[in-house]
Amino acid sequence: MFIGDWLGRREKLSPHKVALIDTIGGREITYRAWFRQMNRTAHFLAAELGVVKGDRVAVLASNSVEYLDLWFALGVLGGIMQNLNWRLAVPEMERVLLDAEPVALVYSGEFGEQVNALRGRLPSVKHFVSLDAPAAADDLAFSRREAYPDTPTPSVELAWDDPWVLCYTGGTTGLPKGAVLTHGSMAANSINTVMSWGVTPDDVVPLISPLFHTGGLNVFTLPLVHVGGTTVVTKGWNTGQMFDLIAEHTITLFFAVPTMFIMMQEHPRWATADFSGLKYVINGGAPCPLPVFEKWWAKGVPFKTGYGLTEAGPNTFWLPEEEIRRKPGAVGYPLFHVDVTVVDPITEQPCAADQIGELLIRGPHVCAGYWRNPGATAATFRPTIADPSGPAWLHTGDLACCDSDGCYRIVGRSKDMIISGGENIYPAEVESAMHGHPAVVAAAFFGVPDARWGEVGRAAVVLKPGTRLTGEDLLTYLRDRLAHYKVPKSVVFVDALPITAAGKVDKVELVRMYG
Repeated sequence: MFIGDWLGRREKLSPHKVALIDTIGGREITYRAWFRQMNRTAHFLAAELGVVKGDRVAVLASNSVEYLDLWFALGVLGGIMQNLNWRLAVPEMERVLLDAEPVALVYSGEFGEQVNALRGRLPSVKHFVSLDAPAAADDLAFSRREAYPDTPTPSVELAWDDPWVLCYTGGTTGLPKGAVLTHGSMAANSINTVMSWGVTPDDVVPLISPLFHTGGLNVFTLPLVHVGGTTVVTKGWNTGQMFDLIAEHTITLFFAVPTMFIMMQEHPRWATADFSGLKYVINGGAPCPLPVFEKWWAKGVPFKTGYGLTEAGPNTFWLPEEEIRRKPGAVGYPLFHVDVTVVDPITEQPCAADQIGELLIRGPHVCAGYWRNPGATAATFRPTIADPSGPAWLHTGDLACCDSDGCYRIVGRSKDMIISGGENIYPAEVESAMHGHPAVVAAAFFGVPDARWGEVGRAAVVLKPGTRLTGEDLLTYLRDRLAHYKVPKSVVFVDALPITAAGKVDKVELVRMYG
């Protein structure tokens, strides 16, 4: 089946519909024009980079139409996109690139320094391709695609379980895991979203989440292609621009993380902004304070909470408009082709109504496991202990409960994870980096509340006898080894870390003492 031809199929159905409003290049692109542009990209990838089915191509770039072209071109060729998180430090990027072994690294100019730092350390990469400003004289220019025809490339036989994207998630220990998003899982997420969220061809949605996140790819971008809607492409979040987009492009819906919503509500334009064109707005990535909900409701906007994770779509639930205020903060009911359950974290027996347990998910939207990581795959995608011969479930590690109406609410995270501004931060990774400093004998990382970011990280550090270290010295050390958002925002020096009876660091006591 030639199932990767999303733009080819949509172009035949609605050729003159505006597919993309490019705020970066100042242009509108119809589905026909986008399809032809994507074809040139596919020819370029095949002819100049030698990309064939199964090859990985890494992309280190900010949002752009060209990024989208690469994604869909790899889809028709059977190639696999590795969408790199540009917030990672160079050593972190190197680890995930060595894991995926891409044949090419495509980058935008603002990341030239990182690309040059990676040169010579990636044996699988045969080509470096610049989307704009080259980082080295002999890098290929992406603009060379203009010399290629805008007709379709030869058909490639694909199956639903063929990989399309490797989206790396943060790991609690060691190497981050590459969730294998297949053509089938991404299509199923799109179908669930269109069928359950009421997305229509008339919808106009801004692409504000980075394309290295599953949210940038799958919350609305792919479903909009499926249904023939319009995506407004932005380089990233800009609060003032968001007000412009709502006013100028008749934005009908969007999703963002709590920090972004708080920025909007603190902006001078909030009081006079006209939101009457919005069908609904979805909070995702982290819990949102109730006052944020209430301010949107006061503006007449249905504002609700979503839930998802890279391994499952990410779209999983929907809360009908009539229940938004009755069940504030609830994520709602499973989407059309999604099964969920809540089980006791120990016995994995199903929980009763309103009993808190671990959320499990299954359905065709669930990814195909983790790239080259059978151990992590087997641990995460498996039957329950209570029903070992039953179906496999995605064990999310998130705590949830389901009320007597069948409505779900996410109540916490069983994984030792902090969410700051919508970004997942795993303490074990930060603690490992802190322990690398020669003056540190023991260290722990934990979250503390923050009005803007929801949570921020704080480090508790025990120094080796006879050594001296300031908090700023430690933070400078960590900035060279971790993505900026993972670096603690503050440091406290302590004589000893509190320990539980089991001999583990007592994070609850740490928060009580130093939170």
